[in-house]
Amino acid sequence: MIIDFHAHIYPKKIAEKASKNIGEFYHTQMCYDGSPEKLLESGKKIGVEKYIVHSTATAAHQVEAINNYIISEVKLHEEFIGFGTIHPDYQDFENELNRIKNSGLRGIKLHPDFQKFQVDTPQMDDIYEVISALKMPILVHAGDYRYDFSGPKRILNVIEKHPSLIVVAAHFGGYTEWDNSMKYLVGQRVWFDTSSTLWQLPKEKALKMIEAHGYEKFLFGSDYPMWDHQDELKRFDSLKLNEEKREAILYKNAERLLKD
Repeated sequence: MIIDFHAHIYPKKIAEKASKNIGEFYHTQMCYDGSPEKLLESGKKIGVEKYIVHSTATAAHQVEAINNYIISEVKLHEEFIGFGTIHPDYQDFENELNRIKNSGLRGIKLHPDFQKFQVDTPQMDDIYEVISALKMPILVHAGDYRYDFSGPKRILNVIEKHPSLIVVAAHFGGYTEWDNSMKYLVGQRVWFDTSSTLWQLPKEKALKMIEAHGYEKFLFGSDYPMWDHQDELKRFDSLKLNEEKREAILYKNAERLLKD
């Protein structure tokens, strides 16, 4: 069994354009168009049974429409576990967060680099407190040496300021900032996912981070539509973890995190 903890999906009419825009942002060629159908097709090849699906509001006025889309896709596909979105400028955040929680969404996805806010800005404090009270984890894009929005030190600030907030820092805690992830986040009260990392992070350093942080706090993620599931599983399996650690990262840790 595999749970993919990091998968972006988009409505059919914008899927190809949205996927292309992400590819241009990261200067890479996307494997898929971002549609739910292609996600299921790709994941099925390696035995993915559940997917954490989400999208990100880059402006406040997009929040409700995106959340409604994720809610609708979760209802259509039993394989999907939905994470909603929120934006720092969205005013009625408490009601919206309660609405999506009551509609069955299980967490919140943030991408500060796309949304153009520093993840530890005081503007987010009240939002984090509501999310924490609702016991909804946040999956946050972490790191990028090109920007100063979501670096590991800023994520540490969030964790320290909001001790009850459940945080999953994507990309081993800091995309292209893995030394800073080691410095600030490894060993802290935070989960990591494996998405968009193992193609670039040296195997020895990945194993060192898993050992230092604890395999119990790692989650397998594909970052669909950027990568193909078969390729991501091959990269993960190249680490040659023992079966206990492998199963924990592929699905058991996710089950524990999402347990009601």
